[in-house]
Amino acid sequence: MKTAATILLFLIITFTGRAQSASTHESPKTSQVIQNTQVKVFPNPATNLVNVLGLKNTSRADISILDIYGNIVATYRWEIRRNAINIPISTIKPGAYIITIHSEEQHIRTKFYKQ
Repeated sequence: MKTAATILLFLIITFTGRAQSASTHESPKTSQVIQNTQVKVFPNPATNLVNVLGLKNTSRADISILDIYGNIVATYRWEIRRNAINIPISTIKPGAYIITIHSEEQHIRTKFYKQ
């Protein structure tokens, strides 16, 4: 019984470690992943507009807002200037959302709340 528990614990730790490392590391040839601690989202909770600071400037970024179930509720394609973007959210319902920002320079995933 003790051996089975030890094996089960080992498998859980191995799987968790692989899942975490796969989600935070990408190959150098693809975009750079920025940790959420470097990106600031405010106000949080927001009402009409969400500001995202700490981004890399780019001529083309694909921005998506997803609900907590992974459904896309809004998409935009914008240029990022002055290391920031302002995303209008007045048309979405109150709740928790995830913002994803994809460009050649970066891949960001962070959350915010709509009031």
